[in-house]
Amino acid sequence: GVLFLDELLEYKRNILELLREPMESRTISLSRNMGSITYPANFMLIGALNPCPCGYYLSGIKDCTCSESERIKYINRLSGPFLDRVDIFTFAHHHRYEEMSSKRQEETSSAIKSRIEVARKLQLERFKGSSILRNADMNGEELKKFCHMGRDAKRNLEKYFYRFPFSMRTYNRILKISRTIADLEGSETIKVSHVMEAINYRQFINGNVI
Repeated sequence: GVLFLDELLEYKRNILELLREPMESRTISLSRNMGSITYPANFMLIGALNPCPCGYYLSGIKDCTCSESERIKYINRLSGPFLDRVDIFTFAHHHRYEEMSSKRQEETSSAIKSRIEVARKLQLERFKGSSILRNADMNGEELKKFCHMGRDAKRNLEKYFYRFPFSMRTYNRILKISRTIADLEGSETIKVSHVMEAINYRQFINGNVI
């Protein structure tokens, strides 16, 4: 299922840190005096948060009243290890009047659903005969087997690795996201555009790659 945490930074940090285990292993272990037990905990975590205490940092509609130190202290309620376990970050901008009044036709939900269904079928066929159902469940060996990148895509990923050194966990997540983006486009090979989009989804509020 889906675990949605609104106002994510209002939760105590130690509570959020407890989510690291199920986010990684899809299980949760409880220990008591009488013993310990492990339960399945396979969920999709979605969190929503303001970019700063006042909520207007980078909004484009009102000046942020927070100091730099206040904003950094606020965002730092999320630890690096917690963020390392998140696949995608995205910034929801405020709608401008021109956007709301525009007659431009956006992609419909039904069209998006159709693309997702095709990508899901590709993944089910890819992992047929195994216990894996989706790209997110791939391990190291499966990443090497199924995440074929073009030469330019490899070079771009290498460039960003040396510019923003990230962990092996983050590297694997970028590959998984790139593979999924390629699936949505019906591409067998991961291209530069797929890698760049995946990296963009690793941009947090401060603009740095996690």
